[in-house]
Amino acid sequence: MRTRKCHGRVIVSVVGCTALVLGVTGMSAAQAQPRDLARQVLGAKDGWGAYGTGTTGGAAADAAHVYTVTDWAGFKAALADGGSAPKIIKVQGIIDADGPSCASFQVPGYDFDAYLAKYDPAVWGHDKTLDDEPDDSPEGLRRASAVNQDAYIKANVPANTTIIGVGKNAGFNGASLQIKAVDNVIVRNLTFDSPLDCFPQWDPTDTADGNWNSEYDSAVVYGSTHVWMDHDTFTDGDNPDSTLPNYFGRIYEQHDGELDIVKGADYVTASWNVFEDHDKTILIGNSDSASTAAVDRGHLKVTFHHNLFSNLVERAPRVRFGQVDSYNNHFVAKDGYSYSYGIGIESQLVAEHNAFTLPDGIGAGKILKRWNDSPLTADDNYVNGEKTDLIAVHNAEVPTEILQSGRTWTPTLRTEVDPAKAVPGIVDHCAGAGNLR
Repeated sequence: MRTRKCHGRVIVSVVGCTALVLGVTGMSAAQAQPRDLARQVLGAKDGWGAYGTGTTGGAAADAAHVYTVTDWAGFKAALADGGSAPKIIKVQGIIDADGPSCASFQVPGYDFDAYLAKYDPAVWGHDKTLDDEPDDSPEGLRRASAVNQDAYIKANVPANTTIIGVGKNAGFNGASLQIKAVDNVIVRNLTFDSPLDCFPQWDPTDTADGNWNSEYDSAVVYGSTHVWMDHDTFTDGDNPDSTLPNYFGRIYEQHDGELDIVKGADYVTASWNVFEDHDKTILIGNSDSASTAAVDRGHLKVTFHHNLFSNLVERAPRVRFGQVDSYNNHFVAKDGYSYSYGIGIESQLVAEHNAFTLPDGIGAGKILKRWNDSPLTADDNYVNGEKTDLIAVHNAEVPTEILQSGRTWTPTLRTEVDPAKAVPGIVDHCAGAGNLR
């Protein structure tokens, strides 16, 4: 009988991620005590989230600040209760967070057909944005309607909080968790079905053809520190981009990111998650501008390990400024794949001991994408079972975007590193919501 590791435990492969090999610890089944998953804290050295004070979330919560919630109103009430006192919020079942319908958010007078008629590129052109449109214009009414949706689907997470799903089927449809300007948050064992923006904005100047731009990440870490995202599943679910309509010759994009880490956020560990069926997946640092650089430079320290990135288009992640450690992840590409790692301004990416599964017709040179000339480390990575120098193959296949190899820092906050060739078997069986034991 063969064993493998799953989230720091030795498991029996034939029964999946749930069975402890009790002989390792010398305990009998009767002696083994159940663990309180809601009070678990991030382990020492488990990525950047363990730096300094570490990440404990609501582990110290007293009985009065432990909640079980089953609906969106109850979840928001639990978040607000007790301020930043340690709290644990247990999510039971799938909570619908996207409201009764898009029509419920519309302000009087908003009419999408009128919006399309006024801003049709054949009428409006491509040389100016809609930013100066008055409040009573179709764009102004769109903005007001968007404010209503924004207030409903966003949930602000306070400091010292653990949010954890109960069992195998817990999470949110259409929620946007805002982990903003706080410290010490844990989010585990939850499925996030991406929010749909009811009111995307048309930007005639975004590319030569214009673009629809949307809001609402499933989770955003904005200026926060010590955050642990673990065993979560991020997906577009029943609303992939392929189901969305087209207007003005462009997809009516209603999705933003699955997880964004921005505005000077720091000390984040994302472990054993599934990111699937999405376009713009993870953004670390959201702008090249001087004002953004002043906030982000020296921050955005993030670790990704043992995550499954499946059927994504891009940004797994796209990195600006941050020291990002990505190891023991499995990337599975399908049709429509653009790239995995985006190398942005002053990024300091270390990508090691990862596995990539690419179909016929997609070359390994697409795994990396150069947005700026920032050196990176990409050692001991395997593509379709073969050890591959990702930088060398990229430079050979994309000679117009030469990348430089260079180690600007060395990660020291890692749990035991698995052999890259073993990563698919481990991660595919153990990552995501419902696999936390």
